[in-house]
Amino acid sequence: MLRMKKLTETYDMKVFTDQGDYFGDVEEAILTQTKIHGWRVRATKNSFLSKVLGSAKGVIVPHQLVKAVGDIMIISKAAVPSYNEEEGAAEATAEM
Repeated sequence: MLRMKKLTETYDMKVFTDQGDYFGDVEEAILTQTKIHGWRVRATKNSFLSKVLGSAKGVIVPHQLVKAVGDIMIISKAAVPSYNEEEGAAEATAEM
């Protein structure tokens, strides 16, 4: 049975990947005229997103990558920015 949820109930909701990693918190929904286009997810302390992004505040997750919304939001692992620690260290050295 499909349960409806008010959009305001999703603010500050915890976001997890489908593999169980804590991703961040919902900050805002991005709307078009009649549907949800995406979700702005805030990188919080101890989240996977804050480790990957460093100083960035968050990301926008397209609504197509959301798998479920209930007490928490579950998103596809495809929404996770790819990050390789070796590449990140190489980029940081190249910037200096």
